[in-house]
Amino acid sequence: MRPTRKRGEKIVRAKQKISLLERGNPRAANAMRKTAETKRASSWRHRLSKWIAGHHLRIELAETARLALPIALTQLGQIAMMATDLAYIGRIGTEAVAAAALAGMVLSVGLTFGAGVISAVGPLAAQACGAADAPLVRRSLRMGLWIAVVLWVPIMALPAHGERIVLALGHGPATARLAQQYLFGLAWGILPSLWFLAIRSFMAAVNRPTPALWITLAAIPINALLAYLLITGKLGLPQLDLFGAGLATSLVNCATFLAGLWFVTRCHPFRDYRVLLYLWRFDWPLMRQLIVVGTPISAAIFMESGLFSATALLMGVISTTAVAAHQIAFQVTTILFMISFCIGMAANVRIGHALGRNDLSAIRRAGLAAILLGVLIAAIATLAVIGARFEIAALFVGQAASNAGATIELTAALILVGASFFMTDALQSIAAGGLRGLKDTRVPLLFAAVAYWLIGLSLSYVLGFKTGLGAIGIWIGLSIGKAVYAALLVLRLQLLANRPGFASNRASNQG
Repeated sequence: MRPTRKRGEKIVRAKQKISLLERGNPRAANAMRKTAETKRASSWRHRLSKWIAGHHLRIELAETARLALPIALTQLGQIAMMATDLAYIGRIGTEAVAAAALAGMVLSVGLTFGAGVISAVGPLAAQACGAADAPLVRRSLRMGLWIAVVLWVPIMALPAHGERIVLALGHGPATARLAQQYLFGLAWGILPSLWFLAIRSFMAAVNRPTPALWITLAAIPINALLAYLLITGKLGLPQLDLFGAGLATSLVNCATFLAGLWFVTRCHPFRDYRVLLYLWRFDWPLMRQLIVVGTPISAAIFMESGLFSATALLMGVISTTAVAAHQIAFQVTTILFMISFCIGMAANVRIGHALGRNDLSAIRRAGLAAILLGVLIAAIATLAVIGARFEIAALFVGQAASNAGATIELTAALILVGASFFMTDALQSIAAGGLRGLKDTRVPLLFAAVAYWLIGLSLSYVLGFKTGLGAIGIWIGLSIGKAVYAALLVLRLQLLANRPGFASNRASNQG
């Protein structure tokens, strides 16, 4: 009530002053009246602009969430298929599970690199979509399909020499032979999986990621049925064991690619882009762009996964309990990371659209909306994980296992230490997605090298072994490295989004 009363008193005094001036100096009174009207108009304009900005931000939040949800569900569908395969492989035997894990590790090197490069289709197509440049959208997907073929050739060397690689890693001949069987089955689906990834990136870039979700949901039961039949040899089929599991995955990859191709050629709005037009025409400048934008993405992914592998080795120096606790906590981190990663993909698309329109304010708004949404979801998920940390650890550790109590205690402690880790992981993945929408991937790669290896790994070693903190010290070092990386990415995104002329320069310069 007090501010309102003071404001009313000011208005009364102003009116009295104008009245007195009108008697002695009408011209001054008129000038004062105009000044007061200008101030009132300015105040209303300020309130209106704030309301419009808030309204636009709410719309951006809704659009980001609408885009991120089907992307996240599609990723979960992919995880569900892998879990189904692992469940069936487990029925063959523990050695088969170990062989499948090794085969997956061997193949993931090539697939991760290929996926990173092909993911550049997203920002390039999104920018073209924002600029209403349908031919460039089509060319982006076309070159994504072509680069998948180019990358597929060297990737095929991994399954071809899988047995030798597994033997070189120090595993026995029997395990290496089983891993080779699984890799032979998986090899047939490598190229279709890369093609489907390019199609998924295109669908998201044009704001229609839902068909990829439908395809993935339909693939889950088909994959489960095929894996069961080909592993066990039911319904008169030959019993193919691990080769059958890999072959089932390959057949499903082929089916998902064909379904994706049907959607983008037959269904609205994809068919308007005529993606198969001039399919055999090679675009070298655009291919170079995909490599320049996508290769640093792959390198950054390798740096992050390499950091976790290095810290797992450090945990091995401490004890097997520390290794087990680290792996469980890392698995929890991976699940939470998927949420923020999908929001980052949505930010990639929204910022790419704004860049194509040369709309600097929309770039800032898209980045802010994605970060707000990601931090809110990460905070809720983090609180839930912290509250259930002992129960989560117990799910992964059998009570009959040796040192079960110590492993659960240490896992719960690492999850608690990783609370800040979960938040900064969300920030960095969303900011990285936003920067990819601006086609800025080389500087974030430098940030990853500094934050992960120079700061994160060094601090993990010092805190883990020089201060007596052990496994907890290693995770504190990891958390600090993640926090530095997140801060650098957010600052970089803010700097580019507030730089005058940046959007027009990026939109006009396709290199």
